[in-house]
Amino acid sequence: MLEKIAQTRYLSRANSAVRQLISERGESNAVSMALDVISSYRKLNADHRSKFFMMLAEQFNIDAEQLTKAAQSFAADPNARNYIRLQKISESPRQELLRRLNRAPGGTAAVVEMRRDLLTLLNKKPELMGLDYDMRHLLSSWFNPGFLKMHRVDWKSPAEILEKIIAHEAVHAIDGWDDLRRRLQPDRRCFAFFHPQLPDEPLIFVEVALLPEIPVAIMPLVDKKSIPVEQTNQFKVAAFYSISNCESGLRGVSMGNFLIKRVAEQLHAEFPGLKTFVTLSPIPGLMEWITDGAHLGDLPSSDKMKPAIRKARDEALELLKLNGANWMDKLGKSWHPDQCSEDEKAALIALTAIYLTVVTPSRDGNPVAKFHLGNGAKLHQINWAGDLSKNGLRQSGGLMVNYLYDLSSVEENHERFVNGDIIYSRSVGKLIKT
Repeated sequence: MLEKIAQTRYLSRANSAVRQLISERGESNAVSMALDVISSYRKLNADHRSKFFMMLAEQFNIDAEQLTKAAQSFAADPNARNYIRLQKISESPRQELLRRLNRAPGGTAAVVEMRRDLLTLLNKKPELMGLDYDMRHLLSSWFNPGFLKMHRVDWKSPAEILEKIIAHEAVHAIDGWDDLRRRLQPDRRCFAFFHPQLPDEPLIFVEVALLPEIPVAIMPLVDKKSIPVEQTNQFKVAAFYSISNCESGLRGVSMGNFLIKRVAEQLHAEFPGLKTFVTLSPIPGLMEWITDGAHLGDLPSSDKMKPAIRKARDEALELLKLNGANWMDKLGKSWHPDQCSEDEKAALIALTAIYLTVVTPSRDGNPVAKFHLGNGAKLHQINWAGDLSKNGLRQSGGLMVNYLYDLSSVEENHERFVNGDIIYSRSVGKLIKT
């Protein structure tokens, strides 16, 4: 009972502090009032934080009537004065509130924290999506890559940063300090983006292996017992094998594409003989798509699909007999890439090629493929038995893919992808008979 009374008091104080901060008077006392909002918010439990967000969504929204009038005035006379008025009215008051919060010491971290909490509520409270949009809009500006600092993370980096790299590695788990140390040896690199207001918080980081040739399997890259290569003249390929976001509050804020490009440029400057930049990427969702029937129906061009591709898909599905089956049951019966037939292997590779080259632009397309192809990379090579871990077998039957970053053509490739054109190599084209 006492806790409930205290929470009600904290919420009332937070709401009052918000109103003071957004007032005209609040502009001159913004720092102290912003700190009051942040302090009160952090005392709220999950239920009262939800109520706090609902207050922001309902009481600090756009005035629809004023917006309609401003839009009508601009439509009737699109002069500069009407344009400015329309812009001011079309921005919700809570955006200015968030800006004033950001001015306080620790304000940037507080807004990121608030959005982290907000994201957990959106599925149950879609009416908060407008508030989330405002937060993401501002965070995208505040965390513009032009403001971010890229630093190499090595064994001499502060322990708290190294601990966060271990904790946030999302693709290939780091098995303690020995594993991390191997990933930071001379033939490996780790780079992260940092924000000036969060100097000890890596926001996103990428791990790179320097190699003599394009890798086709992940285990040699993440084996902590592998022998480091110290002769830099052997470095011909830079393979991006993992990219991880550290801050869920920045979901939807684009940083990874800029990080990869900056890393490639820096590595090329450090090693002029480094000519090839590729990824070794997982294919999450592949087996789910296949066992669900490898549907193409939601694609805008599905009715115009080349007959050869449809035929290849149908023949592969017929051979695998996985339509509607439980892939985990098949794995439980000791299915393994090393033991399947050549026909089964060819069928899985063909379906993978179709999934990546045809389905990627759709709503249900592979998110990793969308990221790299949208970043200007080219689908270069599909690798059989690339990831034999339990997760690799579960999500993609062990298959992995290389996306190639040709620094001279990434911009052109990006534009083509935006227009629905998937760029892929001849070897991938042969798999789908194009």
